[in-house]
Amino acid sequence: MTATRVDADVIRRLPKAVLHDHLDGGLRPATVIELAAEVGHTLPTTDPDELAAWYYDAANSGDLVRYIATFEHTLAVMQTREGLLRTAEEYVLDLAADGVVYGEVRYAPELNTRGGLAMSEVVETVQEGLAAGMAKAAAAGTPVRVGTLLCGMRMFDRVAEAADVAVAFRDAGVVGFDIAGAEDGFPPADHLAAFEHLRRESVPFTIHAGEAHGLPSIHQAVQVCGAQRIGHGVRLTEDIVDGKLGRLASWVRDRRIALEMCPTSNLQTGAATSIAEHPITALKDLGFRVTLNTDNRLVSGTTMTREMSLLVEEAGWTVEDLRTVTVNALKSAFIPFDERKALIEDVVLPGYAL
Repeated sequence: MTATRVDADVIRRLPKAVLHDHLDGGLRPATVIELAAEVGHTLPTTDPDELAAWYYDAANSGDLVRYIATFEHTLAVMQTREGLLRTAEEYVLDLAADGVVYGEVRYAPELNTRGGLAMSEVVETVQEGLAAGMAKAAAAGTPVRVGTLLCGMRMFDRVAEAADVAVAFRDAGVVGFDIAGAEDGFPPADHLAAFEHLRRESVPFTIHAGEAHGLPSIHQAVQVCGAQRIGHGVRLTEDIVDGKLGRLASWVRDRRIALEMCPTSNLQTGAATSIAEHPITALKDLGFRVTLNTDNRLVSGTTMTREMSLLVEEAGWTVEDLRTVTVNALKSAFIPFDERKALIEDVVLPGYAL
């Protein structure tokens, strides 16, 4: 099947896997409005369509720091048990409706403690909401497996605490760890002790790197901290000249370190200039373990179906390319091998046999 024959309806039905998707960046606009009214938080607008448009426009600044600032309103409605339960459950149902069969949701529990919840209580509540969503999705005939990544905010001082919580919930739904937030000026190695602790406790982790900051951030994430995956990593292309890989790029490719790439988000933050020229295609063609992700579905106005459709329409991707990145994601997921293998063999490959 060629790219020109793949339409959005076909893509919507394809089984998908997403590794890089933020809980607080993927709320339903109507939910934000309803929860904001309950807690007394003022929004830019109380019309769902207008709010969705406001998020997309506000995030289209070409600047990562300004992009992150749009989370003020979603986080404001995620400070109570009720808000967290609802947003977590809806998160899962929205993935299922988009054809996602495996997802990893990430969030920083320290950002949800303003209402008096402890970080551990935040995690327990989110896990409860995710479980409810998975149960409803399965009952509806659209099962989806969702694992949780806890994030530490790299510019604050609670990364080690967040890592401790990840270790505590390692067998209760939390499958890994990440650091998020502004990259420039906050290198991964600042939190080396936390990563060493996670490694000793057998908790896998990814690190946001190579988005707002270049090769040094990727080098630190991989060679100093030991990340098993890289969040974004678009600037790895700076170590590739005329198809020839430098030492860092070779290390990442040869050791199958997955790149969690998010095309629409990268356009919004200025890390890429267009879908057609986004590094995801070149890196895929060079044999990197590229994965396709949404990053923040509300903030970027996107879904996995939309991300796939854009690559088909503007970068010439085929169904085989979509299958490749989906299998790549499952190969690099932070769940046990037998679960990954079953999803690939029993769900994904049959789903792509069009």
